[in-house]
Amino acid sequence: MLQEPDTDLKGPNNPPKRGVLFHARELFRLRVDKSTSRVGLAAVCFVGLFGLIGGRLVHLAVTSENTSEVRRVTSSEISAARPNIVDRNGEILATDVKMVSVFAEPRNIIDKDEAVELLTAVLPDLDATDLRNKLGTKKGFVWVKREITPRQQAEVHRLGIPGVGFLPENKRVYPNAEAAAHVLGFANVDNVGIAGIEKYIDSMGLQDLNGAGFNISAEDLKPVELSIDLRVQHALRDELQKGMAKFKAKATAGAILDVNTGEIIALVSLPDYDPNNPVDALKDDNINRINVGVFEMGSTFKALTVAMALDSGKYNINSTFDARSGLRYGKFTIGDYHATRRILTTPEVFVHSSNIGTARMALGIGVEGHKAFLRKMGQLSRLETELPENAAPIIPPRWGELNTMTIAFGHGLAVAPLQALMAVGALVNGGVLIKPTFLKRTAEEARQNAMQVIKPETSEAMRYVMRLNASTPQGSAGSASIAGFFVGGKTGTAEKVVNGRYAKNKNFTTFTAIVPADKPKYVFLTIMDEPQAVEGTYGFSTAGWNAGPVTGNIIERVAPLLGVPPRFEPPVQPFPLMTRLGAWGSKP
Repeated sequence: MLQEPDTDLKGPNNPPKRGVLFHARELFRLRVDKSTSRVGLAAVCFVGLFGLIGGRLVHLAVTSENTSEVRRVTSSEISAARPNIVDRNGEILATDVKMVSVFAEPRNIIDKDEAVELLTAVLPDLDATDLRNKLGTKKGFVWVKREITPRQQAEVHRLGIPGVGFLPENKRVYPNAEAAAHVLGFANVDNVGIAGIEKYIDSMGLQDLNGAGFNISAEDLKPVELSIDLRVQHALRDELQKGMAKFKAKATAGAILDVNTGEIIALVSLPDYDPNNPVDALKDDNINRINVGVFEMGSTFKALTVAMALDSGKYNINSTFDARSGLRYGKFTIGDYHATRRILTTPEVFVHSSNIGTARMALGIGVEGHKAFLRKMGQLSRLETELPENAAPIIPPRWGELNTMTIAFGHGLAVAPLQALMAVGALVNGGVLIKPTFLKRTAEEARQNAMQVIKPETSEAMRYVMRLNASTPQGSAGSASIAGFFVGGKTGTAEKVVNGRYAKNKNFTTFTAIVPADKPKYVFLTIMDEPQAVEGTYGFSTAGWNAGPVTGNIIERVAPLLGVPPRFEPPVQPFPLMTRLGAWGSKP
């Protein structure tokens, strides 16, 4: 009987089974034929060990507290991007550029004295003591220097200091330097808006987004479109600079307002500053006189008084006022600078800039009626616009009849020039008070929240008397009456208050002009602080000799830019109601 082969038999063709332990012993037996396997295993072990150590080091580098802090700072800086600011034609007024800043991780710097010595050698404006104190802390992150140049970055990089690195940042730049500085404001080194439109942008939610950790780039943000026209802004600043130098004024300022939209087309206050170097903004003389300064506006305020009288219905364009002698009130007597010593009609009161006539108008309306009208015209409260900088008017604490008499001709009430400009815009645009804006908008948008403050008939009368003041020999606005533009206007001269008293030798002069007077599109305002009598002014330093001609130069230069071409033939019947009523000066 055949039997199956025994599978347990050992032989050359049937080797016995061997376990793992057997193979391990065999590997480490001192046999030449096993050396290659031993070397390979050792290599694998060493690679695995060093790979484990390297992986741990990478993990520590990625997840360390220091790196997390650097990442947090980097994220914060990237999120601080700001939108471009452009003028009404799309020209860039403010934008972000990428910069690099140097930071250090004090915990990782081995030789701090050497690091200070090397860094101050390539960045000489660093304070060595301050830097040594920073590097001597246990912090995981400190700034060494913000916003360095590419050459400085290369020099610091060549130093090869462990624990010193670079971070990208957004730096705000203003390519047009001083142009519109007081409107734009500026941003600090952390790209946070500090003043002007820059601060307004942050107040509208940009900083809230940044604080919430949203990584925003400039490309994500819609440009902020201003009402400013950069071309007009440059021209206005240039003419004001020339006027300031010619009349040796301490300061000057000007603004142009679209009377139908309330848009500020240009605003300049000199001396100004370059927002790329905002430290100059802190100088006292560099304030925005149009928004922040408050001044007695002088005779330009008479336009409000005449409008109040006409709109009340108590007086009309043919009413008369006795200016034959001074107007006495107690121990005070009000007189006229250029006394006519006769009875004046309403237009003559305006053209001759009669203090007596306007004081009589205001007395006829009464103290409470006068206050109510000025309040309605926005002259007794702070004017708020997109610019965070503004000033409240200075109002008499006890307002009696004497105050009403003097305020009627521009003394005793100090307002921001911009709010006076707003009121004049309402006087000539048909009687609608439109709050000024520094953002581009349409007339329809502007009138949504506007208020009718005077009758359209009163508005025509005001355009009429302002045109008379520029076109008749008796008027004070002739120096701004540029041929072809049908200019109307009003001068104003006020003595400055110094130590609580009026200074006879220090004037604050103003000029308000409308273009064109038959259907105004723009109001121009020029103010001059302490202009001097110079050659050709015959010893005078009043508005008709300085602010007036400067405004004329501005109109001549910028009106075509504003789309107001010169007309060589005067308009036919520009003031039909005044002609029909037979107003003084309406007949050839």
